[in-house]
Amino acid sequence: MSKAFASQADLDDKKTTFEQLSEHCWAYTAEGDPNSGVIIGEKFIMVSDATATPAMARDLIKHIRTVSDKPIKYVLLTHYHAVRVLGASAYLAEGATEVIASRGTYELIVERGAQDMQSEMERFPRLFRGADSVPGLTWPTLVIGDGQPGRQGSLEVDLGGVKVSIWHPGPGHTRGDTIAWVEAEKVLFSGDLVEYEAGVYTGDAQLEEWPATLEALRALGAEAIVPGRGEAMKGKDDVNKALDYTKRWVTTLFQAGKEAAAAGMDLKTAMAHTRKSMDPVFGHVFIYEHCLPFDVSRAFDEAQGIKNPRIWTAERDQEMWKALQA
Repeated sequence: MSKAFASQADLDDKKTTFEQLSEHCWAYTAEGDPNSGVIIGEKFIMVSDATATPAMARDLIKHIRTVSDKPIKYVLLTHYHAVRVLGASAYLAEGATEVIASRGTYELIVERGAQDMQSEMERFPRLFRGADSVPGLTWPTLVIGDGQPGRQGSLEVDLGGVKVSIWHPGPGHTRGDTIAWVEAEKVLFSGDLVEYEAGVYTGDAQLEEWPATLEALRALGAEAIVPGRGEAMKGKDDVNKALDYTKRWVTTLFQAGKEAAAAGMDLKTAMAHTRKSMDPVFGHVFIYEHCLPFDVSRAFDEAQGIKNPRIWTAERDQEMWKALQA
């Protein structure tokens, strides 16, 4: 029997956890599904990553309302992927007035947002139950920075009693990744730049630069982190554990891709070669088998000099899958 493509066979609901990390910061996690972060001030609330659908967003809103009745004013898009952004309309219905993204994320929505939406909906049928309630692409109302990494293009948001710094620390998971940093409480909301004990999706990544971006995040000295997937990490040692986990995935994958390209392998052979180094370390984690075909494809491309990731469409997804199954 052939394997199911991506996460098409993953139909079991995951248990969600809403956990307080500091005085103002919360994590919403779900057993390897995409995480969201919540920062609750005395005046306003910010949500980092909007979830895949309005229905999923409303579930997070219910959790928020168990601890605060403050208005949800800000929604941060840490990057452009559909599973992170298409729930935004639920927050707008709650009265949110600002959807924040980096210049790089805005450009990626323009360039490939529609294709990504179709592709991801077919990869994740469980996450996109109720997709007919999605009104379309999510567009930022506030675009920050000029696409260059660093704090010079940062935005500081005062929620009342807590300030949140938002900026693009460097390319990694995408070229437009954005973080939220609550410096006073040492809590980092990393989006998919950091994962822990879950698949690290790199299908649209800048693999060569990603490790340096992780080191820029390490330099912040965070004492808690809400990664893109996996449990929230508390304490500097556990934060570093998540950074190390992600760095090991990225460097191991890219090294295998470079070796495959240098040897003139085809994609299927490159996959088999990559598994030799990846499976023993990461084969047990959530959505490993989902991520690996896209990851190998991207690593193989970047190793051959394709710096701007090729756009994933539903058609390209299936072409890649057929090449690996042949």
